[in-house]
Amino acid sequence: MSTLRNERVRLPFFLDYYRRLGVNHFIFVDNDSDDGSRAFLTDQPDVSVWATNASYKRARFGVDWLNWLARKHAHGHWVLTVDPDEFFVYPFSDTRNLRALTDWLDASSIKSFGAMLLDMYPKGTLDAQPYREGQDPFEIASWFDSGNYMISKNPRFGNLWIQGGPRARAFFPDNPARAPALNKIPLVKWHRAYTYVSSTHNLLPRGLNLVYDEWGGEKASGVLLHAKFLSTFADKAEEELERRQHYAASHEYRAYAEKLKDNPDLWCKWSEKYINWRQLEILGLMSKGNWA
Repeated sequence: MSTLRNERVRLPFFLDYYRRLGVNHFIFVDNDSDDGSRAFLTDQPDVSVWATNASYKRARFGVDWLNWLARKHAHGHWVLTVDPDEFFVYPFSDTRNLRALTDWLDASSIKSFGAMLLDMYPKGTLDAQPYREGQDPFEIASWFDSGNYMISKNPRFGNLWIQGGPRARAFFPDNPARAPALNKIPLVKWHRAYTYVSSTHNLLPRGLNLVYDEWGGEKASGVLLHAKFLSTFADKAEEELERRQHYAASHEYRAYAEKLKDNPDLWCKWSEKYINWRQLEILGLMSKGNWA
């Protein structure tokens, strides 16, 4: 399940990736795209599309649209809610499909599954390697920060709050507390009484936010590989800044626009090149918990 605007170039790989993981149906909300996204999705046999030209901001940044669709169509189903530039990696995802994960979660009476958003980036400037439609974005954006993360607990909802990585150090170096949140709870066994509160960062009832072990152990978790930083990013950032439909008067996109004037290279000597989920577990960015 996803909201989008003008993501046509990303959609072929996105759909192929999640079909290979075992997703059997996609739900999209198209927010007034004019690049052919809606027509492309409408032609797909396993995709349902809702279209709106209403304000993304007034829909609480799309959350109201997705909550309504989940309540109406997803009750009793496992639902994965991601953006078109987010790619879910979980323990054993190279050998076990999503049904294996959700079967284990059902058997363990677990209703929600957390994942850290991991910003991926190329070595070199963002425009040095053009991204083409259908391409695996991680052929280009194959690097990430293995450290440089701040974690706290949200006292109101009980979820973890994670910030840091390349966006904190490159776009918010003087005020990292303003950097975007990296904590997500994308996979939920949906009930019509559930609701996302702020993006997929937290939910109600509050117990769904406890995707970590408060007593020092480890619960199984995943990672969302975030393919934002490609050659398409500058145009996308400019479009979103002009639309002013994002959180906190689009302060995030203002920071992007300012830094992009320098055509930055996000790579540094501490960058790690992505290999697989086991590497992420060794680095402490995800865990297989007690799923053997």
